[in-house]
Amino acid sequence: MDWTWFERWPRPGVSGLLEIAVLSFAFYYTIRFFRGTRGAQVLTGLVVVVLLLTLLTRVVRMEVLFWLLQRFSVYLAVALVIIFQPEIRRALAEVGKSPVFGITADERSLVEAVVQAVMLLSERKIGALIAIERQIGTRAVQETGKPLDARVTPELLATIFHPHTPLHDGGVIIRGQRVVAAGCVFPLSQQSEAVRTLGTRHRAALGLTEETDAIVVVVSEETGVISVALNGRLSRGFDEERLRRVLTSVLLRSRRRRTFAAQQIAPAAAGNLDE
Repeated sequence: MDWTWFERWPRPGVSGLLEIAVLSFAFYYTIRFFRGTRGAQVLTGLVVVVLLLTLLTRVVRMEVLFWLLQRFSVYLAVALVIIFQPEIRRALAEVGKSPVFGITADERSLVEAVVQAVMLLSERKIGALIAIERQIGTRAVQETGKPLDARVTPELLATIFHPHTPLHDGGVIIRGQRVVAAGCVFPLSQQSEAVRTLGTRHRAALGLTEETDAIVVVVSEETGVISVALNGRLSRGFDEERLRRVLTSVLLRSRRRRTFAAQQIAPAAAGNLDE
């Protein structure tokens, strides 16, 4: 077998291998991040259209169209930022993690209060929509409901979602260990699969997690099934222990980011005091 063609093949140097590794890493995490989200379909369609147009213009030698595509590529970066703004904002919110040993007593109390309320509502098949705010603010969504400032308790959450109360139709937003708003209108997800198969409450949970990094717990009014939405994805069929484990894990990651930010601010503050 003639291997001369292989010997003539250009060998990537150290910098070439590094570039391949960086690009592979970037493509892998981009695909992993967008998988299952509304942006995945838009990204796939955009890539397919650009590749087909580029291939067509080169094969058929449409010079004018190829020239237009080259000029269009200058504005592609701006278009991507506008199209994928919710996904980019959520990705940036994930930056800055650092290790900590565990969650605080207040965070543990919050988890227990939410879990107890959700289990009570699930047993009675009372619909609920509970969002726990993390790093990205939800002020615009809070303004659609009624402002509150009350410590989270199982009794308070169960009362809010009771069918005969004025605020039971909307969602609740929790910041820290306090309920800051109730009766809120969450943005609805436009994922094609969600539109076809999910009700309004579950689409609202997905919609909020597509635009923020909040975690949303949903209780189905028809079946009492507990679902959790996070990062534009919805998981169903949670029992008490699994729900507690997921909420604890998410709050732990949020605390890691807060700890990291505090570590960066503290030295600067100390320097200002020394001055």
